[in-house]
Amino acid sequence: MRKITTRQTNKEKILDQGVVLLMQRGYHGTGLQDILQSVGVPKGSFYNYFGSKEDFGAEVVRHYIEPFIQQLDRHLQRRELTGAEALDAYFGELIEEAERRNYLGGCLLGNLIGEIGDTSETCRLSLSAALHRYLDKIGEAISRGQQEGSFRQDKSAGELADMLVNAWQGALLRMKIEQSVQPLEDCCLLFLKDYFKA
Repeated sequence: MRKITTRQTNKEKILDQGVVLLMQRGYHGTGLQDILQSVGVPKGSFYNYFGSKEDFGAEVVRHYIEPFIQQLDRHLQRRELTGAEALDAYFGELIEEAERRNYLGGCLLGNLIGEIGDTSETCRLSLSAALHRYLDKIGEAISRGQQEGSFRQDKSAGELADMLVNAWQGALLRMKIEQSVQPLEDCCLLFLKDYFKA
């Protein structure tokens, strides 16, 4: 079994707290001091873990997206579910979580794309890579649904994944101002139960 070092543990704590604070305050509203104090790491040691705040932001993005990919993958591993059912279960969980969080936060990727997507090349590249990994996983579920005959085949799985994720990001923004998961539910209903259907 691989031994987890204090350095690795501290870095994970910093990244976890980075996700929380960037969701709450945004990139520009989050100070390194706030993050380090909250996890009990001395300020001077930040640069032992990250080369700059931009490097930190890029790593937070990679850290953030991984659980979502794993969550969808767990549904796809359930062979009793079709691709369509796996997507439905996955997005259902996201909607429940958004409601539990009282509509706060939305999606860190969407938030950061809007805030720094065109001002930090380091973060832009990390955001792009994370988004494409996510799109690939969504596309995998859609492709399975197409092979099973649940989803239309006149458009590629990649095209359908792009449509769904783009609409989902917009629905997350609407959720924040409407204080309701209705935009998320409408998005899933429109795409998974209607537009994508074979």
